[in-house]
Amino acid sequence: MKIAYRHLVQHIEESPSIEHISNKLFQLGHEHEIDGDIFDMEFTPNRGDCLSINGLLRDLAVFYTVDLNQEVFTEKLNELQLDFENLSKNTCPKISFLKLEIDQVPEMYKNSLDNYFTDLGLNKNNFFTDVSNYLSYETGQPTHCYDGDKMGGKLLFHEIEKSEEFETLLDKKIALTGKNPVFSLNDIVINLAGVVGGKSTSCSTNTKTVIVECAFFQPEAIIGKSVKYDIQSEASHKFERGVDPDCHERVLRRFIKLVDDHADIKEISIISYDSKYNPIHQLPVNVQKINQIIGINITENEYLNYLSKLRFNIEEGFIKVPSFRSDVKTQNDLAEEVARVIGYNNIPTSEINIPQNEKPNYKDVENKLRFFLLDHGFYEVINSPFVSLSVDEAIKVDNPLDSNREYLRTNITNSLVENLLFNERRQKDSIKLFEISDVYSSSNGINKKRKLSIIASGRVGENYKDFSKKINKKYLVMLFKKILPNEVFDFKIVSRELLDTKIKNEIVTLEANINSFSSDILSYNEISQSPESFTQYSPISDFPSSFKDISYSIKDYSKTQELENLLLNYQCDIIKDVYIFDYFKNVKQKEIKIGFRFTFQSKKATLNSAEMELVYNDIVDKSLSISGISIPGI
Repeated sequence: MKIAYRHLVQHIEESPSIEHISNKLFQLGHEHEIDGDIFDMEFTPNRGDCLSINGLLRDLAVFYTVDLNQEVFTEKLNELQLDFENLSKNTCPKISFLKLEIDQVPEMYKNSLDNYFTDLGLNKNNFFTDVSNYLSYETGQPTHCYDGDKMGGKLLFHEIEKSEEFETLLDKKIALTGKNPVFSLNDIVINLAGVVGGKSTSCSTNTKTVIVECAFFQPEAIIGKSVKYDIQSEASHKFERGVDPDCHERVLRRFIKLVDDHADIKEISIISYDSKYNPIHQLPVNVQKINQIIGINITENEYLNYLSKLRFNIEEGFIKVPSFRSDVKTQNDLAEEVARVIGYNNIPTSEINIPQNEKPNYKDVENKLRFFLLDHGFYEVINSPFVSLSVDEAIKVDNPLDSNREYLRTNITNSLVENLLFNERRQKDSIKLFEISDVYSSSNGINKKRKLSIIASGRVGENYKDFSKKINKKYLVMLFKKILPNEVFDFKIVSRELLDTKIKNEIVTLEANINSFSSDILSYNEISQSPESFTQYSPISDFPSSFKDISYSIKDYSKTQELENLLLNYQCDIIKDVYIFDYFKNVKQKEIKIGFRFTFQSKKATLNSAEMELVYNDIVDKSLSISGISIPGI
């Protein structure tokens, strides 16, 4: 949200600089950037009360003398006669309507209103809509304007579950599906509540009679609607985060005053509907608890003074939370308010004695398994917990980031199969992967389990001696027995027939609950703890890779190891990887056929053929210098 510096500072007696206000906003936990004289604010979702000039001023009042008394219309208001019925009072417990009729639409705005559009670079619409938008900016309460001449008939607020086409005031047609809170006029939807109004009853530049809706909607009813219908509005942004349910009359009186500053008002009337919704709750004064949470020692007077500046009322040993602070519910929340005012950097640090047994047992097991697998050639992967496939016990996400991944995964193995296929299609036919993660299901409520999943296929090792040794269930069982000698492992074979791959290697998987393993899992200390033993991180190149193969014929078996050592340890900046892709031992002819694949890639640029050929020729020359080795065709 963007807020102009001069719109804030005009209400602050000390007239602080923009830099000074910026420092205080950061102290209060409000992230922002400064663009000229504009604060570009980023608020956490729980601080919907700050999405306005008044909201920020309420927070800044702990540091400055702030005047929040904007002029309002103070005369008596007539009662509006409106044919309205609220059929969903739980969703909309409070709502007010104001009817205004003016003599003439103003041709120009006064500076107080005009500056709003100039400073923030906004386009004007029509008079009543412009006043409504400014009022939302000033107070944080969205209002919606209907052209009064188009509002004949019965107005309903309800939640519909039927499909209906709705044309917004933005000239966009949307198909309403599912459950939606709406306003209907004569059984026709005219407003998607809390999100966007309809074109049929919208105001224009000629509108002289307006009906202003000022409502409080439960955030749960509005959340997700703007995303679902791809409509981003200031109103939905605020309603989703919660607005003040007790501000309606004050906001509408402010609306009248802004109109009165620009035009002659012929008629004013107002009506309110209240289902006795009471948002105000209270917490006992407990400064000892606050000191314990924050780790400081302030007096009760200091504590109450901080809260008073934040508009909290203190009565008879209780702290009454203001109606605009729906996020404050516990003593922890009050402690956070005090900590913000004091400044987190001003709270002294202290040593924390953490009991050694606080570490969950499964974490110890998890780490032992992780290091064991890494040392035996497995690679750890991290996949997204969201998947597209729905199974019976899968949990659907209400507001997914990706419409193609709407479900929480119930297993890890499916993700690892995708990883394996991805690598196989890129000439990697020997793969050993594992993942340790949470999976979810809807059995007996929401059920979360911590699991280890592995997948392996291809050869046991990468040298020529292990080339013919294939990964199978027996190999993996024996491997796991090293660390879990008393466990029975449920290894499974994945059917190749169901996969789009021509490789025939057996695919073996295991998925098991971490906490199902024995707590006496053997320590695994084969990995040296010296920093030199760990592979150092290297950034991934932005440039494409290429590969070249060299096939050798070896008459002297004893030279095979020498050749392998030469090629696998060949030092060159543009060689990313070397591995054996083919091995055949012809006993009758006393000959070994072995193929090496070299992957070329630069971190600086795309390699050309001449650069790779230069290195390729050097490799050939060095390998042919070993007696008993030849390259067919050379």
